[in-house]
Amino acid sequence: MTSATIYAGAVINNEASGDAVATDRAAIADIVRTFFAAFTSGADSSARLDALRQVFLPEAVIIATCGREPAVYGVESFIVPRQALLSGGTLVDFREWELSGRTEVFGDIAHHFCSYAKTGVQDGAPFTARGMKTLQFVRTSAGWRISAVAWDDERDGLVIESGQ
Repeated sequence: MTSATIYAGAVINNEASGDAVATDRAAIADIVRTFFAAFTSGADSSARLDALRQVFLPEAVIIATCGREPAVYGVESFIVPRQALLSGGTLVDFREWELSGRTEVFGDIAHHFCSYAKTGVQDGAPFTARGMKTLQFVRTSAGWRISAVAWDDERDGLVIESGQ
């Protein structure tokens, strides 16, 4: 089965079989689940964050925007402070989850764009928020890995449109 997608007027054909594309999408969906599961406070947060290390390329780039100057992290500089936050007791009942998303695959590269939500209690104050994340993937000899992540959260003047 051949699939074609139109980007800016150009037709991009994916000659991979439907089964291969479905297998790639399933592998990427597993990584996306591992990514979001890592951001849950409480028991086993260390194990979930360790699993996150396994799905990133060692040189991956993680970027938070959220209406500020972009904060750029490497894998360890991203995970270490979150480990302290998720296990330190000042952030409790925290979790992030995907609301909806889509994955596009072309050969050995892929992209997942999704809306997400988060909730928790930080320093005794409950909060909820939503935003959008983009995850970039590359196929390696060990399978699909995250090469980059970026996100932005809703705020005054920036709201997720219905259906995203």
